[in-house]
Parts: sequence; C-alpha cells; structure tokens
Amino acid sequence: MPETYDAVVAGHLCLDVIPDLAGIAQDRIAQVFFPGRLTEVGPATIGTGGPVSNTGLALHKLGIATQLMGKVGDDIFGQAVCELVRSYDPRLAEGMVVDPQVHTSYTVVLSPPGVDRFFLHHPGANDTFSAADVRYDQVAKVRLFHFGYPPIMRLMYTNAGTELTQVFRCVKESGVTTSLDMALPDPASAAGRADWISILKATMPYVDVFLPSIEEILYMLRRQTYQELYQVAGGPGFLALITPELLSSMSQELLDMGAKIVVLKLGDRGLYLRTADRAAIEALGHARPSDSAAWADKELWSACFKVDVVGTAGSGDSTIAGFLSALLRGLASEAAVTAAVAVGACNVEAADTLSGVRPWEETMHRVAGGWTHHELHIDAPGWRFDVGHQLWVGGNRL
Repeated sequence: MPETYDAVVAGHLCLDVIPDLAGIAQDRIAQVFFPGRLTEVGPATIGTGGPVSNTGLALHKLGIATQLMGKVGDDIFGQAVCELVRSYDPRLAEGMVVDPQVHTSYTVVLSPPGVDRFFLHHPGANDTFSAADVRYDQVAKVRLFHFGYPPIMRLMYTNAGTELTQVFRCVKESGVTTSLDMALPDPASAAGRADWISILKATMPYVDVFLPSIEEILYMLRRQTYQELYQVAGGPGFLALITPELLSSMSQELLDMGAKIVVLKLGDRGLYLRTADRAAIEALGHARPSDSAAWADKELWSACFKVDVVGTAGSGDSTIAGFLSALLRGLASEAAVTAAVAVGACNVEAADTLSGVRPWEETMHRVAGGWTHHELHIDAPGWRFDVGHQLWVGGNRL
C-alpha cells in the first residue's frame, strides 16, 4: 500500500453471511420460505458488507489507493471483519474503529435465483457511528471521501440528520470531493419515518456526487409516487415504469438542493447520470475533472452489460466504485458511466460482494473487446442514442 491515499470510504460496515441458494428452482421459492420447512442449501459465503467494504474494497481492487473507516465491536464478528479486510492488504484495516461496548453489525443475504435479494440485518455498531468517528486529519489528505448507507445508521438520521450534515460540511471545507450513497430503510422503522427531504436539503450543499438508487430517492423525496409505482407494478417490477421524464425531474430536484453530479442506479435498467453547470463542476473539489466544461450539463443513460447473473449482493456498491474510479482517473463522463455499469456487471457474476470485481485494466479490456449491452430503448423528446459511447444522451446535450 502507498503512504498516501486517493480515497477514503466511511459509513456502514457489517459481516455478510450469504447462503448458496443456486440449487433452488425459481418456482419452488415460495415453498422454501414456509414456516417449519427444512431446505437443503449450498455452503455459505462469509464476507464483509456495506459500502465501507463493498465500495472501499472494490476501489482497492480497481487500483485506487483507498483507506477504510468503519466501526465494529470487539467480538468474533468484529474480528472476522477486520481479518477479512486485512486479507486484501494489512493496512486497509488501520482506519477501523473498534468499540468494545457495541456488537458488530451483520447481515444474512438471501439471493434466490431469478429473484431480487433480501436481507436480515442487525445494525450493531453502525447505529453508534457519529461525526466524531471520521478521522478528518486523514480525510484531508485524500482527493475523494465517500460515505454510504446513512439510513441504516441511527445517528446519521436522528436529530434531523445533523451528524450526517456535519460529516459532509467538515469534509467539504477541507477541499476534498464528497460522495454519498444511500440505502432503502424499512418503512416501519424510525429511519423509514425520518424527514429525509429536510435531511437531504441540509446535506446536499456539501455533497458533490450523489449516487442513490431510484427506489431509495423516490422513497425519500416522493413517497406517493413510490407507493403508486409499487402498487401498479405489484412489487419490484416498478423499475419498468421509470420514465426519462421522472429521472430528469428527480435529478433536477437534487441538483437544485446542491448536488453537482447525480447518479441514479436503475437495477437491471442500467445507470442514469445528470450533472450541474460548469461552475458547479469546477467547485467539485480535489477530484474534479480536468475538463469541467465537458462534464457540465450532461444527461446520460446506459443499459447494463450482458452477463450470466449469479448474485446481486453488492452490485450497486461496485457500480459506484466503477464510477468513482473513473472520476479519479480523469475519464470523461460517458466513460465514467460505462465503467460504472461494467464493474457492476462483473460483480453480479459471483455470489458474494467482491470476488466478481476484476482489476481496472482487465475490466476496461473487456469493454473495449466488444462487450454488448442489454437493449434499452428510450422514446422521449430530446433523447438520442450515441453509437460511439453506446449510451443514450438526453436533453439534446452534446
């Protein structure tokens, strides 16, 4: 590991337990999850989860010098988390906070074939993570700071989200480019009932890159639309109902709050990017693009690459790692979007959160070798397909 780092990844961290459910036929899933039934499954994959692990270690695998800042307990699960992190590089665990007064967070990830994954989660140490746990002296030395999953970190959303806002204000004042990812809270939980509109309005002025899923941001900002789409689609199929008009409207709302780059993860429908004007891009911080004009006022939508999906755990976090890797390498916005969906596609070729992620050069070689996308057709005013970059461009932006 180098003496200096390009990025710090902080926020939610847990131990993931992922049973192998590949042997279960899709038409038997409802029978399997039935009280009192014993079902034979494959071996479990044990790994680390949450953005500190998923995004941070993916950045590390992609060749970005990254420091991890997560919080664990002084228990068996905490020891396992630190040991797993050290297995990539001993220095990666140096930024961890070990608190003997708390339990380490863990998640049981259930990802049956052909069905979106779901989780059994204990927040543990993550609920005690505060602004004071961020080592600002170390953060000030890097180019980019990424924070993930505040909706499942209690102190980040209670008291009107003042801890979250404080984290981003302190980091942004040091000149570091800031990046924020979200998570979908349980609607019945305190996080699900939090005033996310107010929290985001207070925090967005200090966020340079905002990368939620469309599901997460709809839940937080437009609850009625979220509920209506789910009701019409009858569940997760609501992604098919997402329109270019809705994406443009949502992203504009977030830009108006202060975000400079908005990246919306769309599941199997790909990735959407919207950027602010040139002045905002120039104020992006240490990781700002060298050609701010080329990044300004962009609206892009890329389909996913074609792969054989084994598991989707960590796919969004890996997609973010691909995007941030491209940003730190100074790539154009179109190339950054392509890199994001490429790393995300590699991720889903494995059951766990990290083993599918390939080195940066290998991933880019795969893209350059003619890797094909799924079909994505956009029939909306102002949208055109860019053959050279193999993505859609919105709003007549060139």
